[in-house]
Amino acid sequence: MWNKIFVLLTAACLAVSLAACGGAPAASQPGSQSQTGSPIANDTGDEAEKPAQPAREYRAMWVSYLEWQQFDFSSAEAFRAGAEEMMANCADLGLNTVIAQVRPFADALYPSQYFPWSHLCTGTQGQDPGFDPLAILIETAHSQGLELEAWLNPYRVQLNASLPGQLAENNPALTSPELVKQAGEGLYFDPSSEEVRQLIVDGVTEIVTNYDVDGIHFDDYFYPTTDASFDAEEYAVSGTSLSLEDWRRDNVNQLVKAVYDAIQAAKPEVRFGISPQGNMDNNYNGQYSDVALWLSTPGYVDYILPQLYWGYGYTTSGGQTRFGFENITAEWAALERAEGVSLYFGLGAYRIGDGDGGNYDNAVTQWQSGHNLADMIGTGREVGADGYVLYRYDFLFHNGSWAELAASECAAIRAENQVA
Repeated sequence: MWNKIFVLLTAACLAVSLAACGGAPAASQPGSQSQTGSPIANDTGDEAEKPAQPAREYRAMWVSYLEWQQFDFSSAEAFRAGAEEMMANCADLGLNTVIAQVRPFADALYPSQYFPWSHLCTGTQGQDPGFDPLAILIETAHSQGLELEAWLNPYRVQLNASLPGQLAENNPALTSPELVKQAGEGLYFDPSSEEVRQLIVDGVTEIVTNYDVDGIHFDDYFYPTTDASFDAEEYAVSGTSLSLEDWRRDNVNQLVKAVYDAIQAAKPEVRFGISPQGNMDNNYNGQYSDVALWLSTPGYVDYILPQLYWGYGYTTSGGQTRFGFENITAEWAALERAEGVSLYFGLGAYRIGDGDGGNYDNAVTQWQSGHNLADMIGTGREVGADGYVLYRYDFLFHNGSWAELAASECAAIRAENQVA
């Protein structure tokens, strides 16, 4: 697909790529999911012509709270310097969008009427850093010709007792404890609560009204458990004729539609998208997310972005190949899409070097090819996806374990995006 171009580019550009894409070691550790990359070949075995790119392909980068843990929040100037470097690197890859996590734990990287300042800013939840990180992210993104989407986690308050640690006094989980529930070591807003839905909608409206964001983005954290005891009391008093499972899905559907409607009312040019798990069964039965409904029915989302973090040929320990990248992309592409609803693929940059843990020969080697992500971008185009997102920034630009491989992947992505 791009191998001939890549061979020529690598020798000339590797030094530049190392500096711009993965040259500086970071504290973050590589992840462990996979996908293998093989060029598209025709029947004769020759490399096939690249699929045509969409007129306006969505090309994005996820920037999570894990990136913010490495950022300098000591001053507006220090934060701006990091943001400018990040946006320049993303633009250099040929991307057009950055999805920045600005509310990971019922907190905010911006001044909010509803949520306390994030602990990521100062180390203490609720403490004002003295500047507005979201405003700087928007400004620096737009200055590079990039769009900026605000990534929110709607239900999660605490992942565990230490992340985040002490909640601020004005955290809704403390001011209105009836709105939250424990699940394992985590604390979550109750998806069945109408008051919770309104809180989340109000928080979205606040961002859309106060900031020039280009989108609102939710990830795959919806119901945190399948345990019937989690919301047995609420289910019992609901008076619904639905099964517990359908009732939970309806609760999530109500939230998704309410958020979409609120954005349309406040600023309809702002898009709303959700990134569910790549496993549709887990979405529907584990997190009670009816993703097929959202994709096929107008009025829920503007895009769906499944996380397809497996390699080409991925095989489970039981011998199943459903999640091989070539198979799972076709499965998602075959789903009905409503007019105006786009389908993007999430690609696992965190697999670089380490592989995806699958039970097959190429589980690691394809992730050490230096072009697996670029191959996947090409496959997405071939099956009719409208774009892609890379998870996540540090694994391409601050990959201390696999710096050279990350640099090669960046060079290959530039070539795939036809960036000089």
